[in-house]
Amino acid sequence: MKKIAILQSNYIPWKGYFDMIAAVDEFIIYDDMQYTRRDWRNRNLINTKNGLVWLTIPVANKGQYEQKIRETLVSEPDWAKKHWRSIELTYARARHFTEIAEWLAPLYLNQTETNLSLINRQFIDAICNYLGIKTVIKNSWDYQLIEGKTERLADLCVQAGGGVYISGPAAKDYIDESIFTGHRIELIWFDYSGYAEYPQLQSEFIHGVSILDLLFNCGQDSRSYMKFLK
Repeated sequence: MKKIAILQSNYIPWKGYFDMIAAVDEFIIYDDMQYTRRDWRNRNLINTKNGLVWLTIPVANKGQYEQKIRETLVSEPDWAKKHWRSIELTYARARHFTEIAEWLAPLYLNQTETNLSLINRQFIDAICNYLGIKTVIKNSWDYQLIEGKTERLADLCVQAGGGVYISGPAAKDYIDESIFTGHRIELIWFDYSGYAEYPQLQSEFIHGVSILDLLFNCGQDSRSYMKFLK
């Protein structure tokens, strides 16, 4: 049966995000949801010699951030060059820096996009390409959207021809499993536990950082530290 996952886009997400993409046949980016401040939509963490540092894409405030994620625009045009400089300073000594920088640096240094969703998609696609993830990635606006939190998710699965829906465990707080059962869709909770540690530049190992940390340190061997790419 076709497996589906539905998540909002994140900026340079952590490895678990890409594992979920790799675990399904179709991944739907759910950027028709309201933009939320201080979340993963426009920021992520890197592990520097001075500890964890946020890389944040500055976005415009449209009515106290009442816009959808896909309506959110960047507010400062030079953010990308600043981010690359921080990444370069942090990971220049990493074993696979040159290899990763060859395709990653142009995404920053030649960045002209102003829409947050499209920026996130650029990075997600590039990282999937490097890791060899072949999952079909679509946008929620490629489909008709009905009302109701769980109803909408289940209906998206139906439209995509899915028989299995894989969800992050945080969604247990609001998903009504009976709706998936009513559509004869199997609901599976994704397990983010049990990741092996990999060589990091810093002495204190931290899992929940951008996947860029894993890529710079491990290159193509990054796959062996993930669950669905070994």
